[in-house]
Amino acid sequence: MNILTQDIKYLQGVGPNRATLLANELGIQTVGDLLAYYPYKYVDRSRIYKICDINGNMPYVQLCGQIASFESIGEGRGKRLIAHFSDGTGFIDLVWFQGIKYVAKNYDCRKSYIVFGKPTVFNGKIQIAHPEIENAPEHLKPQARTTGNLFEEQPSNPNLQEAELEAQPTVFKGLCPSYNTSEKMKKGGLTSASMAKLTANMFKLIKEPLQETLPPYIVTQHRLMSYDDAVRNIHYPSSPDALRHAQLRLKFEELFYVQLNILRYVKDRQLRYKGIVFDTIGKQFNNFFFKHLPFELTGAQKRVIKEIRADMKSGRQMNRLLQGDVGSGKTLVALMVALIAIDNGCQACIMAPTEILAEQHLETLRKFLSDMPVRVELLTGAVKGKRRTEVFEGLVTGDIHILVGTHAVIEDNVLFHKLGLVVIDEQHRFGVAQRAKLWMKNSVPPHVLVMTATPIPRTLAMTLYGDLDVSVIDELPPGRKPIRTIHMFDAHRLRIYELMHRELQLGRQIYIVYPLIKETEKMDLKDLEAGFEEISKAFPAYKVSKVHGKMKAADKDSEMQRFANHETHILVSTTVIEVGVNVPNASVMIIENAERFGLSQLHQLRGRVGRGADQSYCVLVTKYELSNTTRKRIQVMVDTTDGFEIAEQDLKLRGPGDLEGTQQSGMAFDLKIANLAQDGQILTLARDTAQAVITSDPEERNQQNNILWIRLRQLRKSNINWGAIS
Repeated sequence: MNILTQDIKYLQGVGPNRATLLANELGIQTVGDLLAYYPYKYVDRSRIYKICDINGNMPYVQLCGQIASFESIGEGRGKRLIAHFSDGTGFIDLVWFQGIKYVAKNYDCRKSYIVFGKPTVFNGKIQIAHPEIENAPEHLKPQARTTGNLFEEQPSNPNLQEAELEAQPTVFKGLCPSYNTSEKMKKGGLTSASMAKLTANMFKLIKEPLQETLPPYIVTQHRLMSYDDAVRNIHYPSSPDALRHAQLRLKFEELFYVQLNILRYVKDRQLRYKGIVFDTIGKQFNNFFFKHLPFELTGAQKRVIKEIRADMKSGRQMNRLLQGDVGSGKTLVALMVALIAIDNGCQACIMAPTEILAEQHLETLRKFLSDMPVRVELLTGAVKGKRRTEVFEGLVTGDIHILVGTHAVIEDNVLFHKLGLVVIDEQHRFGVAQRAKLWMKNSVPPHVLVMTATPIPRTLAMTLYGDLDVSVIDELPPGRKPIRTIHMFDAHRLRIYELMHRELQLGRQIYIVYPLIKETEKMDLKDLEAGFEEISKAFPAYKVSKVHGKMKAADKDSEMQRFANHETHILVSTTVIEVGVNVPNASVMIIENAERFGLSQLHQLRGRVGRGADQSYCVLVTKYELSNTTRKRIQVMVDTTDGFEIAEQDLKLRGPGDLEGTQQSGMAFDLKIANLAQDGQILTLARDTAQAVITSDPEERNQQNNILWIRLRQLRKSNINWGAIS
């Protein structure tokens, strides 16, 4: 039996109860799962401090000495146990508030222990609360008598020394691992130290070298540590240098298999899925381009249309990601591509995540097309009865050329005459399986254009959207003035009102965004309801409207429409306006408690203004006390309006796991050790290596690559070809 497939409950120190905890909290069910649960940091246990050198401002320290006496203080819940601990150079208090009976029963006076913890000062005394305690190895036990008979000479016992050392999960030199644990695990006795003991017991079982997981030629080519050495050193590093080499090896391997999985299916899709050939630039496209184009295309828009055009006439199915900042003209590009589909006898479908955004797309397209003979219709949950039936019929007959809608368009009863192009806006808001349904609407899969107004850092795009070709609109239409972003504190309320009065007097409109709808006891944040009352009183000459997610859809749309029609001057809202509102007359965006929002969301909200020719402003209002990370985030917003720069900073500050959309990306792996914010160079190396494998061995027949395909099958969570439907 392979030791790595052994049930974790049979590992020494686990048992049925802990096995259930490990499975529920961490997904660890086998020894192999535990092997792949890497430490998140390491503590240097190479030094043993003297108590006389300790102060309350130090980080974690390690001491070696004996407990002189125990003292119990307090009663009931306030009870605590204190051990007066000494190494001969001074005393320090070890304190327990929980597990008191266990401590009193298992730790003896005059026995030597290694103590590890964070020193603090309480009532003028240095103490360590809930320290880690382990038996001291023989060679570290004090050998000489000190004052007060605290230490007594003890005869050397080689057998005892060996037994004690065998019982230790850590070696008292070098780097010791720390493992992430949940609150439930801690309550069940599975602390970081407990996890370290389990991994130590695991390595006692794994006596033979672990089987290599990369071909020898890749290991040699990149001078990587062996898999066996890497895994052993990632848990228990023999040196800082060994840890660096282990991290490099495991990060490379993790990213390599992610990229190999993506690129393998890119190849598979290109072989299996032929695309409809759009070889005609015809009447509708030319009519629009020469007679209805509202303004000159930017150089970036022209470049992107050429890239898409090349895909659609290549004979293979297009799968392209179109990135463009807020206001860069993605919708116009989508329309022109749809006209190419129409000129080639096909229909186009544009899918948006919300009814508001779908309706806005419909309005924008109809305005662009004006009197052209192109029929554009809407399909959302709000389209019902006779109107819905007419849409269904128009799609089947081919009378409807472009369908704009929400997830309603993927319902089974929505049938097309010939669907040739699918445009998915704000792609991260749709699950992979939802998007896949659009593939079934035509016998030959339609071309797919995914659009996002959230610029994606290159390292993240290579992993989340590595199976898509990427086009970028990286310039704004001419005449747009950069939005001026200002950071103000709550105390600057009068200055904020002055700016609002000035803009309102010029005939412009204002958004104010709040993090909460109503006041809550748990969070000291500005709320929309109180803000609505305050703004209404402060600006009695102007009409104020409000919008939030708990309103009925019809009421919400009505209020937004009133604002868009200039019937109200100030719109008080939650983040429901993040997408789907286009009011060129709005020149001020005020975001209350801006410290509560991520960079990406702040950038999206700021993009609601600056859509006209007037100078626009974004005011980020925060409390005065901010963490360093939050101050950096706010400063990034003040310093730049470049969405791609903001996305890079967001990745660095927050990490990829927090970024919008990563949970629905269809990634076949969870990253256990690689960090996309920090490991861009390793990712590039891994992708280049994976691409070389696919290029040199397209039929997967090279014997030396067998190990790759076996390993890839082991790593995949499912057999679904997610890469083909992203």
